[in-house]
Amino acid sequence: MESYDLIILGGGLAGMCAAVEAAAHGASVLLLEKQDELGGSTVLSSGYMAFAGTDMQAKEGISDSTQSLIEDMLEVGGGVNDPSLIDMYGEHQLETYHWLMEHGVEFRTLQAVSGHSVPRGHTIDPHQGIQSLYKRTKELSHVTIKFQAPAKRLLKNNDGRIDKVLYEVDGETQTAQAIKGVLIASGGFAKSEELLKLFAPHLDGAIRIGGEGNHGDGLKMAWEHGAWALDLPYLSGTYGFHPSANSRVKSQGLAYYKGGIIVNQEGKRFVNESLSYKLLGNAALRQPDGISYQIWDKTVMDQAVKDDPLYDFELLKRRRLLYEVDYLEELADCIDVPLEVLNETIKTYNEGIQTGADPDFGRKSLTHNYGKPTPIEKSPFYAFESTVAMLATYAGVAVDAKGRVLNSFGEPISGLFAAGEVTGGFHGAGYVTGSSLGKCAIFGRLAALEVLKNETAAI
Repeated sequence: MESYDLIILGGGLAGMCAAVEAAAHGASVLLLEKQDELGGSTVLSSGYMAFAGTDMQAKEGISDSTQSLIEDMLEVGGGVNDPSLIDMYGEHQLETYHWLMEHGVEFRTLQAVSGHSVPRGHTIDPHQGIQSLYKRTKELSHVTIKFQAPAKRLLKNNDGRIDKVLYEVDGETQTAQAIKGVLIASGGFAKSEELLKLFAPHLDGAIRIGGEGNHGDGLKMAWEHGAWALDLPYLSGTYGFHPSANSRVKSQGLAYYKGGIIVNQEGKRFVNESLSYKLLGNAALRQPDGISYQIWDKTVMDQAVKDDPLYDFELLKRRRLLYEVDYLEELADCIDVPLEVLNETIKTYNEGIQTGADPDFGRKSLTHNYGKPTPIEKSPFYAFESTVAMLATYAGVAVDAKGRVLNSFGEPISGLFAAGEVTGGFHGAGYVTGSSLGKCAIFGRLAALEVLKNETAAI
């Protein structure tokens, strides 16, 4: 039986950061990837990472702090996320930003995104990020990566410590021993209809576009050994995808964070558009057919960001997914909503901006506490049909700030660690854009280092 200091389940951002960090400290690592390539949910993401106090912010003249980031995360999380996890994120976020760059991950742009009081959405190309870390693992002789090698069960030794992983390769069952610990970084369950129906029946109307391997395998393996679960009541979809996103091209646009509004098929607004897009998703699914429309004008269109997965509105136009017209009468006809209702909706919204008080939903900013809304009045006008997607689950096993998996009494399960989407307790009731990839990188590293502190188990 092969043995390694650390066995990692999953090759997304959390697993890859853990592998690099552990190997860089001299540990032997086995990474088991269920699919035939690395990336998981990471490579399906928009590539935003939430960091504060960076050189990119300084170059833009943006004043930011770790404390402000922590406060935003706790506020958006509705006060139900674990403060110890948020504090640990804050303590290590800036060093992780530099660590990623040192390992070849390229940060491209800085944007204002959901849940932040200042622009702190640092974008990466997720594929480039994963491949940079993969390249680094090849340079470290202690890392073994096996593809199409799904983990099946976790096994305990006579002392009750989890120290073995049962997995499959080419249809054959194999067992590997983890001398110091097992780290679950297997993602969530966005592609498991069984678990979605059990924990999130309210999301039946959301299209499914999560990672192909995300069926909750890691969760089930952890639950078998008594792992507690957190944040399941707050499962939400992601708003802003075109209904065609369940095909190969997953088109998404968030024009409402640049100043657009959202209307339903009756032509009426139904939500404060500055909220986290998780909360927007909940509201949108309650609309007829789960379909709504983002409406904006030239002022917003001029703020499009080339090659940005959330803000490249020109790309949506090239894909023929936008309605573009010179008059609101034409726009109402295109999206088949009553003209008089749409006119009244936009008139009321514009008047609210002028007076500084949105009379219907209290919108005062573009996103969270940042930015000033602008009236929708400059031709041409645009509409983007939008719906909700189940992209990632953001709930899972309970962990402490060291990445140790906890049982229902808050006690660590010996030998078992977790990081990334498979964990719960971090996001709470809302979602701050960039915090998902951020927590993958930060807690992947921290959990790996914690594993290496464990005393060597007897073989």
